[in-house]
Amino acid sequence: MSTTLHSIFEKQYSNETAVIIPQSCAVPSTLSYQQLYRVIQDFSVKLASVIPSGSLSPGQSVSIAYPNSLEFVIAFLGCGLMRLVASPLNPTYTKDEFLFYLEDAKSTVMIVPPGSIKNNYAAVLAAQERRGIRVVEIFWDGQEIQVFTPHARAGSTVQHKAFQPQPQDVALLLHTSGTTGRPKGVPLTHLNLATSMKNIVKTYELTQQDRTLLVMPLFHVHGLICGLLSTFLSGGSVVIPQKFSATHFWTDFKDTKCNWYTAVPTIHQILLRNPPKQIPHIRFIRSCSSSLAPATFHAIEEHFKAPVLEAYAMTEAAHQMTSNPLPKHGVHKPGSVGLGQGVEVAILNDQGLPVAEGEVCIRGLNVTKGYLNNPKATKESFTKDGFFRTGDQGKKDKDGYVILTGRIKELINRGGEKISPLEVDAIMLSHPNVAEAVSFGVPDEMYGQEIHAAVVLKSSSSDVAAVEKELQNHVNAKAAKFKVPKRIYVTDHLPKTGTGKIQRRKMVDVFFKPAGANSPQAKL
Repeated sequence: MSTTLHSIFEKQYSNETAVIIPQSCAVPSTLSYQQLYRVIQDFSVKLASVIPSGSLSPGQSVSIAYPNSLEFVIAFLGCGLMRLVASPLNPTYTKDEFLFYLEDAKSTVMIVPPGSIKNNYAAVLAAQERRGIRVVEIFWDGQEIQVFTPHARAGSTVQHKAFQPQPQDVALLLHTSGTTGRPKGVPLTHLNLATSMKNIVKTYELTQQDRTLLVMPLFHVHGLICGLLSTFLSGGSVVIPQKFSATHFWTDFKDTKCNWYTAVPTIHQILLRNPPKQIPHIRFIRSCSSSLAPATFHAIEEHFKAPVLEAYAMTEAAHQMTSNPLPKHGVHKPGSVGLGQGVEVAILNDQGLPVAEGEVCIRGLNVTKGYLNNPKATKESFTKDGFFRTGDQGKKDKDGYVILTGRIKELINRGGEKISPLEVDAIMLSHPNVAEAVSFGVPDEMYGQEIHAAVVLKSSSSDVAAVEKELQNHVNAKAAKFKVPKRIYVTDHLPKTGTGKIQRRKMVDVFFKPAGANSPQAKL
């Protein structure tokens, strides 16, 4: 039974390909599972030789500020197998952001790319300011992993010890996005991760014959759990470019013989605008981390000739909670995030009682036991029966498929009428000239809130007023009048997180100007 990250290397995959770093990267490489395990062992010895033992005790946090790479994979798995807590961080954070996460995680070691110390990389500056954090640069030279720190102890030698992580050891520490307040630390155990990995493997029937092109960042559960770790558990192969690039995606996908990928809707839309000359064989395409509009769903299936399986996930659940099934096991429905996958899904009210439409709640071994040093948030997030409150509003259809109707705190209340921004987004995205769309509530003296929206067009227009009117008519033809955005802003860029999710809560600050102020200028 798979209960820790070590389960990846207990399968009979030793000579199968585990990781491919494609030709589009600086140091292309291919490692089997056996080779990867040996490199991780080498990393653990080298890390222990340059870091005081007290900083590498079980349960200590190690922050990893590294872009997608073989180095990240080695560092993450090495930390987990050494019973350390890996705390991946977005490499593009500012110094102040690094300071917050380092302090919250109480990290003792920071792993960064080569040259970071010399170039005063923001993560290094934060570690130096906090003090007591050992900064370590690591680098894969094509043959072995190199480990460097200016604090290395001269002449230190360490013998490798057997990896013996325990199911209840915390393996991963991530933080919520902070869209509803201060980011909360989410500790996930080996058992949480292993359970989610097994659920994902089962949902998509991943095997040794499968190979994925990883385009989601590894500092986020989407790329880390689904793209990387679940593939490893299945014995399949992961192709890891340094970052998503529409220019290289299809070349890497075909050259390395990939047959599936998982991404956010933003990336799917970019790929639709940059299709390959010849469509390769794709077993399935997975969409997660943000709502996929039915119009985009149909466009992907039509262009790429593959089933699109939308899933629903959260950091607190070690990623996946629900997913549409493979076609041979049932219908995959546009507008729905599918069925519970290895978890119980309930629709509950504030008192924790079942209702037709309410808060989506889940229960399973993949779910965290609570937030880091935040008992109040932990108590508020679980029902008395142990269901985790996702904060999402939703319902189930007659077949038990979950349909999300919006974030509870993001629902727009226009004079008592509750409007789901996801519904309005989907209608605007069904317009043939809309590439991206996001609706949001703004303060209004008469109604309390009014609905506004912002769009990115597929082809630009100099007549913003005409575009706004056309889109308002388009929404009005498909929804009640009170759901039609009062204002629609045309822009060339929507604020997004590091994982490509549109930041709905930032829209008011970016686009809305109170009465009397200058209107925001559309960027065409």
